[in-house]
Amino acid sequence: MPYIIDNEITATKTATIEIWPYNSLKPKGFVLFLGSTCALISIPLFNVVGTKVFWGLFPFLFVTLTGVWFALRRSLNDRQILEQLKLSKEEIVLIRQDPSGEQKKWVCSPYWARLKMYDKEGPVSNYITLRGNGREVELGSFLGEEERKNLYYDLSRLLNELNIKP
Repeated sequence: MPYIIDNEITATKTATIEIWPYNSLKPKGFVLFLGSTCALISIPLFNVVGTKVFWGLFPFLFVTLTGVWFALRRSLNDRQILEQLKLSKEEIVLIRQDPSGEQKKWVCSPYWARLKMYDKEGPVSNYITLRGNGREVELGSFLGEEERKNLYYDLSRLLNELNIKP
């Protein structure tokens, strides 16, 4: 699961949930994929080394490899999202850190907070929102369908344990 629950309703009656996108390509995998792509792309060049054909093919293969590198780096940077939800009897705080490093904060009284999952009506299946303080914020929009469903049930359970109606 790309989320963890810290301090599950202890004596302090607080819980923290950290949510992040699934990251299947680790830095080592990034290097291995780029290296193997470079090796496979360069195979056709071995037959034409030292000819004019080599210099005709080389720029296109170099641009292709550079494009793959930029696309993978962009994908890796776009997954640097972190949502942190702190639940307590006094307040619910959601802090979202975007890939750019910008942080957005939402604070609400647990009494007014309402957790809702849109099965089909949202932009994606099992779309989770938390409503309160005059706003509705989304949770885990980058998660998969089953992961959002599991997150919803875990959040509902935590809110019930805190005696907060979901």
